[in-house]
Amino acid sequence: MSSPKVLFGFHAVGVRLKTAPQSIIEVYVDPTRRDARMRQFLDRAREAGVRLIEADGLRLAKLAGSHGHQGVAARVQPTEQARSLDDVLEQLEQASTEGPDAAHPPLLLVLDGVTDPHNLGACLRVADGAGAQAVVAPKDHAAGINATVAKVASGAAETVPYFMVTNLARTLNELKERQIWVIGTSDDATDTIFDVDLTGPVALVLGAEGPGMRQLTRKTCDQLVRIPMQGAVESLNVSVASAVCLYEALRQRLKVRGSKA
Repeated sequence: MSSPKVLFGFHAVGVRLKTAPQSIIEVYVDPTRRDARMRQFLDRAREAGVRLIEADGLRLAKLAGSHGHQGVAARVQPTEQARSLDDVLEQLEQASTEGPDAAHPPLLLVLDGVTDPHNLGACLRVADGAGAQAVVAPKDHAAGINATVAKVASGAAETVPYFMVTNLARTLNELKERQIWVIGTSDDATDTIFDVDLTGPVALVLGAEGPGMRQLTRKTCDQLVRIPMQGAVESLNVSVASAVCLYEALRQRLKVRGSKA
């Protein structure tokens, strides 16, 4: 069995309480925090039957590796997620054979060069909200999942599979072989994100703020689009850009579903 890990913050621990309380070994709480949010959290924890341990701020900070724990941390067993991107895609393909309403077309978020854990956590949270089935990143020059990512993701690190691949360009080509349209974002693209059809199988590729996608990643994309900028700033933070792109895909898909209702 995999080694236990630590989650911290109300959102991250709260999502685990909701989705897999049996995987929680113990929850540590700051007894000096007695506000309504803590009381509600404790009620949920007691209802779930998890073990509660009082811990001061210093102990919580050591557990979490951060002072942003909000008075809550938990030791948990890792939950079972899809083991590979192929597993996710095969499950989607299998579901699609059961009828048009059985599954949604693949919607993937690909991050090239996102090394900041706060950005990664925010991207995972956006991906969960928009219904993306997975987030993909290269093993090199990318942030991995840690306690900070889980905290910022507000539980999405538990629900959205995150796959770090050895060769990103090769993975994108494999997605294309599965008839998934690979759309990259670039400030100098002609089309905007609002000009393209995102209702079919799509992988949206975003680079880190500043350098953007690597050249090989850019060349591998089927199409490049930009987010139109009307003000003085030249670009958006990668998590904000991810939100714009993913929610435009969701908007288009909801419109299609509504027309079929």
